[in-house]
Amino acid sequence: MEYTSKTLEQTVQALSRLPGIGEKTAQRIALFLLGEGRGEGETLARALLALNQNVSRCSVCFNLTEQDPCGFCRDSRRDRRTICVVEDLKDFMAIEHAGNYRGQYHILGGVLSPLEGIGESELHIRELIGRIGPETEEVILATNPTVEGEMTA
Repeated sequence: MEYTSKTLEQTVQALSRLPGIGEKTAQRIALFLLGEGRGEGETLARALLALNQNVSRCSVCFNLTEQDPCGFCRDSRRDRRTICVVEDLKDFMAIEHAGNYRGQYHILGGVLSPLEGIGESELHIRELIGRIGPETEEVILATNPTVEGEMTA
């Protein structure tokens, strides 16, 4: 669609690149932020800037954090004898949300996919091997039951 404002058009295009947001939804969001949601727009802009400036990957487990190492890696109540290996942040969140697992995590950052050019060096496999020590009793491979997930495990 053609817009009378270049800035509005750029905003709609930027929003529509987000997962699950098409052009119509992006347009509704942009128009809301221009109208009655002006304060919301400023709040959103500040939050997005803070997200990019303050959040990074944990140097131990590769979770998202504002403090390195992350709270999960620093938590002395978590079982350090067990490491649960997951593909990505969504898998970590799903397991943690279930509330039953109390060990450590390791987020690989994806799965092996030779067709997409993703090999061992693109994942955090070397770091995982470096974490496994004499105190480690169990490594749980919680990759998804796909061809790539199984190959990665």
